[in-house]
Amino acid sequence: MSVTLLRVASSPSLEVSCSNGLLDSFGVVKLVDSSKFLSRDFVSIRAKKNDKKKTRRFCSLSTDIKYACVGQPGLESASNFPLLSNVLANPTAGEVTVSSEQKVYDVVLKQASLVKRKLSSTGELEVKPEIVLPGNLSLLSEAYDRCGEICAEYAKTFYLGTLLMTPERRRAIWAIYVWCRRTDELVDGPNASHITATAMDRWESRLDELFQGRPFDMLDAALSDTVNRFPVDIQPFKDMIEGMRMDLKKSRYKSFDELYLYCYYVAGTVGLMSVPVMGISTHSQATTESVYNAALALGIANQLTNILRDVGEDARRGRVYLPQDELTLAGLSDDDIFAGKVTDKWRNFMKSQIKRARTFFDEAEKGVTELNEQSRWPVWASLLLYRQILDEIEANDYNNFTKRAYVSKTKKLLSLPLAYARSMVPPSKKLSHV
Repeated sequence: MSVTLLRVASSPSLEVSCSNGLLDSFGVVKLVDSSKFLSRDFVSIRAKKNDKKKTRRFCSLSTDIKYACVGQPGLESASNFPLLSNVLANPTAGEVTVSSEQKVYDVVLKQASLVKRKLSSTGELEVKPEIVLPGNLSLLSEAYDRCGEICAEYAKTFYLGTLLMTPERRRAIWAIYVWCRRTDELVDGPNASHITATAMDRWESRLDELFQGRPFDMLDAALSDTVNRFPVDIQPFKDMIEGMRMDLKKSRYKSFDELYLYCYYVAGTVGLMSVPVMGISTHSQATTESVYNAALALGIANQLTNILRDVGEDARRGRVYLPQDELTLAGLSDDDIFAGKVTDKWRNFMKSQIKRARTFFDEAEKGVTELNEQSRWPVWASLLLYRQILDEIEANDYNNFTKRAYVSKTKKLLSLPLAYARSMVPPSKKLSHV
């Protein structure tokens, strides 16, 4: 199924043979113009990072568990939810397991701390100068331009919003967008049936290399420069790859806890990648953690919306991205989904799922205003667009089996000025705790 960002449909002019072995399992993949394969040209790039690996451990039991019970009868208040939501005992193994929300929250804390340290030392995120490439001064600029072209073609609304950002920020966002698209293509593109776990391992190794300043091609080079210039951490990128691995081996989710982790991997990570680039407003009094939590909430909301929009499409591929225990409580099963019949039970179930997604959107809205002034428009545009998809599902009488909910071009255009108006609202003077 599609993740938050729209899939890049390859064009015939972008066909290339991957000689690094990453995609040898299916030979030719359409990703990059072979005439611009720059593995050697960019080998001199070296990100200025400390090579020493530091192990950090973050632990917090303060994760808000309210999302897990949204829309479920009898679970609308935290008092009715199991007390050990974040730390759960495993009766069979005699071990203690950590909930998905806690695992993700620990990652959020780490990402927020990286930016917080940078802000505390300079008061503002410093953008390093471009990497100097002897003999190839124009190649990096060309790499960024290509990323912009891909973003413009396949995420038009978001792309228009990025044009208000500073040149450095928008180019970095384009580079992140393209890497996410290429990663998604591995398991959701035309060659997805040929992708193996080994291929994913090779893609992760390639990620490690580009973070060390050794990109394989021109699109990798753009991201390599981005992570050198902004305080972007590798963990969200690795987590996204883990989400793709889940798609290779998992087609059912027992509970929302399992689904939440998947949504974080394939979409929540995008928010964590982007905040260091978009920046936080100097006028914001919100905590760094709250801004990251809002970015995470937007990714989760977008992915839940994707799931609800694509129920029929996923079912035809033998996949059900809905919590199995909640289906059972609603008197439904996989058979009902495969039958594709809209019933009162289905409508009530969908109402609860849409309510949960909107709750995440509500949480996300609280943090968008805290972003750097020039970075808010594309985020607002994305948020408003995805929220409208939920409205369209309702307008289709909850028939997401045979009808695909989409927002018309007219509504998309009308949402742009509204997104712009909201981007002009200054940060709240009251300390925010998202």
